[in-house]
Amino acid sequence: MLQSARDREDRERFVPLSRGLSTKLLLLTIPFVLLAEVLIAIPSIADFGRAWMGARLRTAAAVAIVVMDSGPGSLSMQASSRVLRASGVRAIAAREAGVSRMLVVSEVPPQVDEHIDLDKLGLLGATEQAFDTMLFGGNRLLRVFGRIDDSNTQFEIVFSDFGLRQSLLEYARNIALLALGLSLFTAMLVFFAIDYIMIRPIRRMTQAMLAFAKAPDDATRIIQADNRRDDEIGIAERELAEMQVTLHRTLGERRRLADLGLAVSKINHDMRNMLAAAQLISDRLVEVRDPQVQSLAPRLVRTLDRAVSYTEGVLAYGRTQEAPPKLRRLRLRELADDVFATLAVPEESGIEMINLVPEGLEIDADSDQLFRVLFNLSRNAVQAMSGENEPALVKRLTISAEQRAQEVCVRVMDTGPGLPERAKQNLFAAFRGSARSGGTGLGLAISQELVRAHGGRIELVETGQGRTVFEITLPLQAPKPDGAERKGRHAVAWERRS
Repeated sequence: MLQSARDREDRERFVPLSRGLSTKLLLLTIPFVLLAEVLIAIPSIADFGRAWMGARLRTAAAVAIVVMDSGPGSLSMQASSRVLRASGVRAIAAREAGVSRMLVVSEVPPQVDEHIDLDKLGLLGATEQAFDTMLFGGNRLLRVFGRIDDSNTQFEIVFSDFGLRQSLLEYARNIALLALGLSLFTAMLVFFAIDYIMIRPIRRMTQAMLAFAKAPDDATRIIQADNRRDDEIGIAERELAEMQVTLHRTLGERRRLADLGLAVSKINHDMRNMLAAAQLISDRLVEVRDPQVQSLAPRLVRTLDRAVSYTEGVLAYGRTQEAPPKLRRLRLRELADDVFATLAVPEESGIEMINLVPEGLEIDADSDQLFRVLFNLSRNAVQAMSGENEPALVKRLTISAEQRAQEVCVRVMDTGPGLPERAKQNLFAAFRGSARSGGTGLGLAISQELVRAHGGRIELVETGQGRTVFEITLPLQAPKPDGAERKGRHAVAWERRS
């Protein structure tokens, strides 16, 4: 059933030739060209009918001039009949100085059905007369009259419209056949031209999109843009190629994140059990009366609470997004002290840690999330400076802060070697912004996400040999989201004991 559904989906995606753009274009071009030919043929047929009658009138005028020069009665009855048959008319007359004379006639016509003045016959009248003759003529007598060139003499002829109708029908048939041939020829030319310029590239892009949709993780299915000029299709091909490359890369990163998330979830599941045991041990440390233990126990409890909170968050959400921040009023200096204490840098490393955050500086923030941001930046700085072993080098990590209007600016500065160019280009990109070999680059990506969730921003202010500065800007006060702050149970227990 699944295979049949896939086959049906493939058939729906496949466009047969009968329904393709090429066939539709061809079928549309033929009637359009035919319509254009019809619009041209109508006045052409009218002009042909007028020219046909004009030719008959000219022939009769030549005969009339000969008769007029020879004098009345110069033609016998037999000669007159032969002249009329050769001219294709029944009677020839001339009007001069207001006097009309019948010059050649075989028999006096009983009735003339239509009178046509060629001198006043315009395009509209010629069109009406031509189509009326084609549709209803064949047994009518026409009287056609007009002047020849600049002559003052008006010549008249009377003839049956049978010959005119036959000529018009033959001419219209030839025009129709020619129009049909030209339509087919033009349609084929337009078809091949547009098919080469437009349809083939569009078909190629369509096939590339369908192929890429079936396997977006296959890099070989990414369309290769042609070397077209900067026309619309060339731009569309390049943009499609770039979009597929970006989507392929993004899907790869998402897959890595999904695999990483699954692995982290498994690790956190077991780590939570181990941390639970460590929490039980920390409960017993509270009962020890040693002054040094009493000073370290609260920090140990808070650190374990944060670790448990992180593991529970990973297991609860199972996604890459962080939970919304739970804002509380915090003292920044104490938070920076916690960061330095958690780093636990050994004295032999030679790294000096300085807290320059002013006493009493407070901010609305999520303590756990802001701690993670400062800890990630500080840990990166410590790792960068730990790789340098020269005793004379100054290794110093400094956290400072200042209030600017309604913002607080926190700076994390170190005297390390600075960030490499690759890390600067992908600073906050997961898996690409790592400054050291083997790093994932997740620390800065997570920090940026947490800072943005607070409505702030994080940026690299300066980096180079001997100085790197990250600046975090957060609003001094922010509206608190609904819901009470979640506290770690051991932190609450320690507060009660205090």
